[in-house]
Amino acid sequence: MSPRGIRASLLAFLLLVMLAHVGTGSTSAVAYDDIYSSCWASGSLSEDVVAIARTAERWSCADPTVSIDAERVLLRFDIDPDETLPQYFLSRRSALEAVHLLAIDGDGTARQVSVPAAALPSSMVGGYLKAALPDVTLDTRQVVVAIDLPSHRMTLEQAYLAPIDAGGSASMRSLLILAGLAGMLVMPLIFNVAFYRILREPFVLWHSAFTLSLLVTILISSGLSVALFDPPAMTLNWMTALVFGITIGSGMMFTYTFIEPGQMHPVLRRLLPYCAAWALFLGAFHGAFPFVARPIHSSAYAAAFTPVLAIFIMAIVDALRRGSRAARFQAIAYAPMIIVGSIRLVTGVLPWLESTDAMLMFYIGCVWEVLLTTLGVADRFVTMKHERDRARTEASVLERLSETDPLTGLLNRRAIERHFKQLRADGFATLAIIDLDHFKAINDSKGHAVGDAVLTAVADALQVSSNVRAYRLGGEEFMLFLRGDNADGQAERRRQAISAIVANTVPGIERPVTASMGLTGCYGDENFSNVYKRADKLLYEAKSAGRNQTRSAVQPLAVPAAGAA
Repeated sequence: MSPRGIRASLLAFLLLVMLAHVGTGSTSAVAYDDIYSSCWASGSLSEDVVAIARTAERWSCADPTVSIDAERVLLRFDIDPDETLPQYFLSRRSALEAVHLLAIDGDGTARQVSVPAAALPSSMVGGYLKAALPDVTLDTRQVVVAIDLPSHRMTLEQAYLAPIDAGGSASMRSLLILAGLAGMLVMPLIFNVAFYRILREPFVLWHSAFTLSLLVTILISSGLSVALFDPPAMTLNWMTALVFGITIGSGMMFTYTFIEPGQMHPVLRRLLPYCAAWALFLGAFHGAFPFVARPIHSSAYAAAFTPVLAIFIMAIVDALRRGSRAARFQAIAYAPMIIVGSIRLVTGVLPWLESTDAMLMFYIGCVWEVLLTTLGVADRFVTMKHERDRARTEASVLERLSETDPLTGLLNRRAIERHFKQLRADGFATLAIIDLDHFKAINDSKGHAVGDAVLTAVADALQVSSNVRAYRLGGEEFMLFLRGDNADGQAERRRQAISAIVANTVPGIERPVTASMGLTGCYGDENFSNVYKRADKLLYEAKSAGRNQTRSAVQPLAVPAAGAA
């Protein structure tokens, strides 16, 4: 395993240990004094709650499977005066219309409190609502809680009475650990800012949206939001539904943009944005209209995510089959979340199973997913940077080849035209055009191989240096671009050296190979074309005057000593 993989595994192990403590803290928060319902009943909104509670035949105690088909569902809790008396009703947060709480004493006296849904506060126990009970005394034998228009079975199945809202120090420890995990999710957002400044790739933005939505999910599904803001339970309820849709949608779009081109079947890739839109619609609809088809709403809502989950799994499997490196990170990262989604889907659809949202595994999945996908983004960043660097290197090599004469190795006309302004800024101010005299006769009498050897020898004679740039313009025509106080002398020395170097390098040539040259200065902001035309005119004058000489517009023309540069 690579060092990166080892570090990731160690980090994952530490997270699992921390989250195991979260699970322990959550368990201990449910104290031995907590009371769970022993029987349930149902009725309509028009019926009196007290009357239903006092009718023994309405209660079902043998069958623990609670139904939300009725408009009102009642839960009965038996009170033992020898145990700590409860003060609060707590249950899983979901949409409902109202909660009615009755404390019934042994002599039949009943005290009732009704709380509309909008007034229900949130519990410090993550994802729970709470309501203060009417006075519970040593004479109280039963507490009955009636829930109007419950929208999810978990609200009934996970309801209990407690003497306090949360589990004291254990709950605080859990909140601190969750706050630490939430803080860890901020780091990938900071990394993404740095990544996006360099990459400008959309998958970085979608990963940020996904990470942010998971961060918000942890805040509103745990007691952190209550500790920080204390929003009403129903506010957190619709926020949970909306943020869940955003989380799934941004996750789909992250996969859509993150998997490499060509590494996923086109049909599956095209389906992912539709899955994202569908998830956003489901989240918004579930949060805004929780009572539409209320008895089956939650089950239908869970089932509606089945095609999203199926398409996502098929997309990842297909990308893995095609060798996608990005898909490997996503497959590992999303594994806990897929398990959580499957658990929620199965328990939410099948009525004989107790509904569960697998929150402990969800918290593990949130952090695990963000960290692993962040590693994937970093890996993709390094891969794309290498690809871009390689592409730039190849482009630079191709550009260099396009500006180089393949025979002599000198730069060509394209090079001087592209870099003329920069060279002028660097102090190059003298331009010379050199043309070999009677070169066609050499090709005709000795052959092109000898002619090519002559051209190569001429390139050597031009002696490129820090103050001299040499170019082959085509055929037997060359050019020098020079800087320095003795630029004209350096050009003339090179022209005169051509005969000796060709004679020493290329055997079999009976007469000396000479060259004519036109030499001029560059003035002001002249472009290359104007300077070239002036030098070319001077070259023509040198040719007309008998060849093997220089015509210069730079005065005076001084030939340097043999040892000069």
